Amino acid sequence: QVQLVESGGGLVQAGGSLRLSCVASGRTLSSYGMGWFRQAPGKEREFVAAISWSGGSTYYADSVKGRFTVSRDNAKNTVYLQMNSLKPEDTAVYYCAADRTPYRTYYSGDYTSESVFGSWGQGTQVTVSS
Repeated sequence: QVQLVESGGGLVQAGGSLRLSCVASGRTLSSYGMGWFRQAPGKEREFVAAISWSGGSTYYADSVKGRFTVSRDNAKNTVYLQMNSLKPEDTAVYYCAADRTPYRTYYSGDYTSESVFGSWGQGTQVTVSS
């Protein structure tokens, strides 16, 4: 069982940047796709970004495309979410998640589904002030 721990959240002004990290222990991540999701107060958790197990493909929600970048460093067993040009509507708890299945190839947006991911971190709070 893999344990995921997010860090890097905090309070930032609109237009600012943050970089979230997700460190894994208990299992190497190099064979697994990874996702980032977020949940704002009173809303359902939603997909933010994902990266394939190889790192060769990345996927983004329309709301963050062009502002957020997902990346991975398999040597450090870590996945990152670089968030630029932050907006108040980006305020949420951000979660990283590891795919249930190694070497999965994503089709038809299945990376946006929570059911694809079997391991979740505890979340890190991101608050963007206007």
